[in-house]
Amino acid sequence: MKAGPLFQYFNGWTKKRQVWYNNFQRCICHKQQISVQRNGGVFMTEVVAALIWDQDRFMICQRPANKARGLLWEFVGGKVEPGETMEQALVRECQEELAVTVGVKDVFMDVVHEYSDLTVHLTLFNAFIREGTPQKLEHQDIRWIKIEEIDQYSFCPADEEILKKLKQTGNS
Repeated sequence: MKAGPLFQYFNGWTKKRQVWYNNFQRCICHKQQISVQRNGGVFMTEVVAALIWDQDRFMICQRPANKARGLLWEFVGGKVEPGETMEQALVRECQEELAVTVGVKDVFMDVVHEYSDLTVHLTLFNAFIREGTPQKLEHQDIRWIKIEEIDQYSFCPADEEILKKLKQTGNS
C-alpha cells in the first residue's frame, strides 16, 4: 500500500491502540501488528477484560455510578494503551482496578460492540489471580457468581454475547 494520506492518518490511530473495522471484517492492533482496509470503516477502541474463576464462580465488577454505563456489571479490564500488548494491558488494568496481579491465559472470546458513544473490540482472556486479594479501587462492587446467577445482574451490552457463551459452555 502506498504511504499516502490515508495510511499516515491511520498510522496515527495505531498509536492510540484503535482498530479499523470495515464491512464486518476487522484488522486488530495486536502486538503492534496492523492491516488497513481502504474502503470506509468505523473507528474502534481496543479493550481487554479478564474471566477469572474461583472454582465454580467467576468474578464480575460493578461500574461506578458516575461513569458511562454506570452501575452495570462487567468483567474487570479496560483500554489498551499505546505500546502495550493486550496481555500487558490486562495485567495493568487488574493492578489499577483490583490491586491484584493476574496471570493471562488464552482468549475465551472476543466481540465487537457499537455503543452510541464508541465502538469497542473487546477481547476476554481467561486469567487467574497470581497475587493479592481483589479490592474495590475503582468499582462500586465485586462479586463472585455462578453461571446460573448471570441473569440476576444487569451487564454492559458488550458482554451479552460472552455471557451467552458462558451459559452454553459452562465452567471450562
